[in-house]
Amino acid sequence: MTASLKSHSVGATMVLTISNPDNRNALGPEMYAAGVEAMNAADHNPDVRSVVITGEGAHFCAGGNLQRLLGNRQQPPQVQADSIEGLHSWIEAVRSFSKPVVAAVEGSCAGAGFSLALACDFLVAAHNSVFVMAYANVALSPDGGGSWSLSRQLPRATAMQLLMLGERIGAERLQQLGLVNRVTEPAQALSTALELCASLNAKAPNTLASIKELVNDAPLQPLSTHLRQERDAFVKNLHHPNGGEGISAFLEKRSPSYR
Repeated sequence: MTASLKSHSVGATMVLTISNPDNRNALGPEMYAAGVEAMNAADHNPDVRSVVITGEGAHFCAGGNLQRLLGNRQQPPQVQADSIEGLHSWIEAVRSFSKPVVAAVEGSCAGAGFSLALACDFLVAAHNSVFVMAYANVALSPDGGGSWSLSRQLPRATAMQLLMLGERIGAERLQQLGLVNRVTEPAQALSTALELCASLNAKAPNTLASIKELVNDAPLQPLSTHLRQERDAFVKNLHHPNGGEGISAFLEKRSPSYR
């Protein structure tokens, strides 16, 4: 079966499905460009208010295909460098996407698959799913921003434990550490992610875009700069039509209707 990235819509949510079930949805270059293209299209489509990334069948993603990586050792190093650049373009597209992105994880979530899940804004996982930064177990170092995400979201010792020892960790422990938002029963991650998206889709899109930009930029700038950015975003959103709708709906005790 050919590996691919499938896409379909559920209401205002675009669902991207990593499809390579014969190899536990291992990633490959054929998916990276498709991922970037899908994110760019969704970003410019006002009918799409959120995105879910999931895997086909019993697993989210096993990371890179080791047979392909072994073959790339016989190629010039630039071949693998170009492949990783493709992955990183997808990761950056997820992080910079102006709308919420939710990972829905079942089964295995390993290597670059774990990195991809960490790049999302929300992470929903079945309680029996297993996460592992498996790179060190095969004498490789991380890609896909995995070391970037873990070093910013976890204490150094915990990040080192996951990255250097390549230990498996469950969804409930990751929730305790603050990396997983919701833990579900097996086979319920996607439906729970879609419920989460329905709540997000009911919010003002311009407000969510501002929040994501503020959170992304916060670690990169001093407080004084960030306060100015918050000020400008607040004023912009207050004067957006959705600002008037949100305040009026609250005062009138009705549900708002945002556009």
